[in-house]
Amino acid sequence: MQTFLGSLGAEWYALPWVLLLAYAFYYPLFMAYLWMVGALYYYFHYERKDAPLELPPDLDYPPISVLVPCYNEEEDVYETLHFALALDYPDFEVIAINDGSKDRTGEILDELAGIHPRLRVVHLASNQGKAVALNTGCLLARHEHLLCIDGDALLDPHSAKWLMRHFVGSPRVGAITGNPRVRNRTTLLGRLQVGEFTSIIGLIKRAQRTYGRLFTVSGVIAAFRKTALHQVGYWSDDMLTEDIDISWKMQLKHWDVRFEPRALVWILMPETLKGLWKQRLRWAKGGSQVLLRNFGIIRHWRMRRMWPVYAEYFLSVAWAYLMATLIMTWLVGLVVPWDFWPRIASPLIPGWHGIVLGTTCLIQFSISKWLDGHYDRGLGRNYFWMIWYPLVYWLINICTTTVALPQAIAHRRGKRARWVSPDRGIRA
Repeated sequence: MQTFLGSLGAEWYALPWVLLLAYAFYYPLFMAYLWMVGALYYYFHYERKDAPLELPPDLDYPPISVLVPCYNEEEDVYETLHFALALDYPDFEVIAINDGSKDRTGEILDELAGIHPRLRVVHLASNQGKAVALNTGCLLARHEHLLCIDGDALLDPHSAKWLMRHFVGSPRVGAITGNPRVRNRTTLLGRLQVGEFTSIIGLIKRAQRTYGRLFTVSGVIAAFRKTALHQVGYWSDDMLTEDIDISWKMQLKHWDVRFEPRALVWILMPETLKGLWKQRLRWAKGGSQVLLRNFGIIRHWRMRRMWPVYAEYFLSVAWAYLMATLIMTWLVGLVVPWDFWPRIASPLIPGWHGIVLGTTCLIQFSISKWLDGHYDRGLGRNYFWMIWYPLVYWLINICTTTVALPQAIAHRRGKRARWVSPDRGIRA
């Protein structure tokens, strides 16, 4: 930390800065190795024992309802429903909920419903938000088990069986999240997100499953037991990220939430900085909402298994604010002549600490590539792009988190959370 402190030296008043800089450096390093260890344990203890991807277990699978909430999805909904209707599953229905779309989504859905008897279409008069669309689909579903996907998601034919085996095997399972894979890889941002979904999201879900509780299911693919949804009051219509909220509501009621890496879905992600910013800001605001709304769990011993998940996100928010403070301190120190102002090296220019973090990032992606390479071929082509991951995504995470927390505090409880059409990547 000495080079990072610059001219502060070893005076006593430098001690708080030493501790803060140590936290800024060691927290992401510690979490990276914690995730890697947890993910490796998950693989050897659970994942490795399963059959190949194309051979899900031969069980007596119950019927399911596939819910597809749609808002302005005219470019993608045809392909999404084509894959949903092609599931390799004995008995299922597909319910598409048109949430007041302003484009041709409703017309396309009606055309498809006239062709496919498995497909039912529900039209909401105006945009009510994804949570309301899901609640509507849930109440109209004929079956106890639901598979929920986004309007741009392409389901793997075997994904439903891999998800449903958990419900068949345990009555305490309330939800299972699948394994999203990024399919648009034409730009640097696209390639970085391929690595992110592998080395961060997939790794974290494996590790969290090992250590006890998941922070969230993936909203793009998740299966639910309707009984569990009813007990927790269904999806909350005032939460910006309904997937995080429903995950916490279920686990706080002691339902088991699991991760299934073989339940694949192929998704589109933003490939512009503006689209990425809007997406990550919404994620950060939703996470902050859940953090604020569930503050009271730290007082209840019976909710202790959620404490590590809460602490992890709380410390991540604290780290983002610390990094923002260090960056501002460094910038001010470049222009002011005050002797008492701390002079620190740039947090953005890699020194020895940057090399350690960058190397850890590549080790993390190597492990993740090995784990997810069974399901997503060609991950190695994105390996060396991952050296840019800390700079690009940590900066975005720092900015979105610091902006999102005040907005989440100001968000009025009960105010309807509605969606807008996201950036689906650069089209050819």
